[in-house]
Amino acid sequence: MKTYALGLRALAFIVGMVLLTFTGWASADPPSRVARLGYLSGTVSFSPAGENDWVQAAINRPLTTGDRLWADAGGRAEIQLGGAMIGMNARTAVSVLNLDDRITQLQLTQGGLNVRVRRLQPGQTFEVATPNLALSLRQAGAYRVEVDPENDATTITVRSGQAEVFGDGFAHILDARRSYRFTGTDLRQERMGTPRLDEFDDWANERDRLYDNSGSARYVSQDVVGYQDLDAHGNWHVDATYGNVWFPARVSLGWVPYRDGHWSWIHPWGWTWVDDAPWGFAVSHYGRWASFGGQWGWVPGPSRANAYYAPALVVFIGGSNFQLTISSGAINAVGWFPLGPREVYRPAYPVSRSYFQNINVSNTVVNNTVVNNYYNNTNVTNIVYANQGVQGAVVAVPTTSFVQSQPVSRAVLSASRAQLVNAPLAIAPPLVPTDLSVRGGAAQRDRPPGRVFERPVVARSAPPAAPVGLAAQQPQLAAQPGRPLDDSARKEIKPSAPAPVIKVLPPTQAVRLPTPAPAAEPMAAPSVRPDNARGRSNERGANGAPDRAGAATPPDPTATGQQGRSPAQVQPAPPPMPTQRARPEPAPVAPSRSEPDAAVPAPRPTTAQSEAQQRAREREAAARERQRGKDEGDEGKRGRKE
Repeated sequence: MKTYALGLRALAFIVGMVLLTFTGWASADPPSRVARLGYLSGTVSFSPAGENDWVQAAINRPLTTGDRLWADAGGRAEIQLGGAMIGMNARTAVSVLNLDDRITQLQLTQGGLNVRVRRLQPGQTFEVATPNLALSLRQAGAYRVEVDPENDATTITVRSGQAEVFGDGFAHILDARRSYRFTGTDLRQERMGTPRLDEFDDWANERDRLYDNSGSARYVSQDVVGYQDLDAHGNWHVDATYGNVWFPARVSLGWVPYRDGHWSWIHPWGWTWVDDAPWGFAVSHYGRWASFGGQWGWVPGPSRANAYYAPALVVFIGGSNFQLTISSGAINAVGWFPLGPREVYRPAYPVSRSYFQNINVSNTVVNNTVVNNYYNNTNVTNIVYANQGVQGAVVAVPTTSFVQSQPVSRAVLSASRAQLVNAPLAIAPPLVPTDLSVRGGAAQRDRPPGRVFERPVVARSAPPAAPVGLAAQQPQLAAQPGRPLDDSARKEIKPSAPAPVIKVLPPTQAVRLPTPAPAAEPMAAPSVRPDNARGRSNERGANGAPDRAGAATPPDPTATGQQGRSPAQVQPAPPPMPTQRARPEPAPVAPSRSEPDAAVPAPRPTTAQSEAQQRAREREAAARERQRGKDEGDEGKRGRKE
């Protein structure tokens, strides 16, 4: 035992020297969150960020900025985030324009999405860029977005929540229980009927219920992606040492974590584990694993913490030219084992001190002092990892199998325990990725139909620069094997894949929209929405949307916390609207069209007309309020007489 301990100390010293080289990195922290490809049905193709190739999509693939997905005829997919689920219908093309801690920005050039936003943290943005408008989801809720491939028209259904659309010089607020269809980038609108559910909606709602009814939500952070899949594939128990522990059910004899899946190279994290099990995402990228008498259990991080995603919570063994001796002789190999509870994880990519602390304290119960000691003093000589000595915990494969993203379970090496336990430790294997590493070893697929991903789109927020493909990075990656490039190094490399054509709208200023002119055709009676039992009309059109000329009525005062004030006192909150220009200009007039006169939108009122109409509405509202008070007084008098 003494020799064994000394050996571990010596190995830990080597690890410390290796870690010392990593602490000098200086770069922006990667995002703490990631998207997951959580469901696949039919033919779904995937193109990694910066690449031109299309391959078969794989379950549990982490998705990040620059990735693209295409669901062909009969195909469906679901993208999962910590606070949202995005269902893709058949013949739908989606790109991840931007994904970090602040924004989720998707590009939809064709097809339909069902988006369920469960929550938006303060300062977070959820945006969908389409060929003719940018959609910003302002509240948690359920939304459906469809882009017609024939004319690029966008149809938006707000089942719950509230959204905002931006076009060339215009912005409209979209209320719940309404459908809207917009053509052109100037937000020309067609009136829609009451939204109805179809088979795609039913499918999306059923998927949403997995989250709504998840029992695992009581034990994990709400930011953990994929926790709902734990319900049907295992059981929770309370351990005296670690608290809540999840044990997988129906696993093979001798099963260990991080064995059934493959390794892939994903920027900015580098080597990333992709698990084969439908429940394998959450337990691979969050928390820790512990062995309980030969049975493995997953220990989540604190449930109240903001969970930080990690590419794989493991410690690697091996290094340059590391070999294992097996029955057929010596072979170049790489191995790994899972981190245990209370053990510190050190990323293989450059991070700040705060990131280093957060990714540890959010994924396990560990003292901040211990975390700081690991960050400040990499020359630690007494590191002993609990799982390294567990029978079967260390998994090793040939380096070629690792780099080519081959299934690990088919390539596991039968090395002696002494070789695996005494092997040198490493933050990441010093291996240079290949095309197969980026593709995840998946089979190639035919490209989507022409123009599907080439359509220009309109965006509210400027996305980052086009991602850089692996081929352009190879020279620098070869000089630092196993270490991903930081942002500054990538910015110096010219992207190899064509960048999407994106028109970023200029900043808009929230101003009061002009009052809509009378419609050319009869309008349905306005819908009525109770306001603290007053039953006041919300004074919107039949579809609760702006008129055809692009104007919209002010939102209901109840949405701005102004309940209890009379209509004459309330100044409606002005929705965001025209682009702010260098000098004042007259209100734009709807462009002429070749359609019959009945289809031409009414001209926009002038500013003076708008103010006069506003004053008239306020006088009418005040009169209604006085009449309502008089009626209530008369009723009170009659009640006292009776």
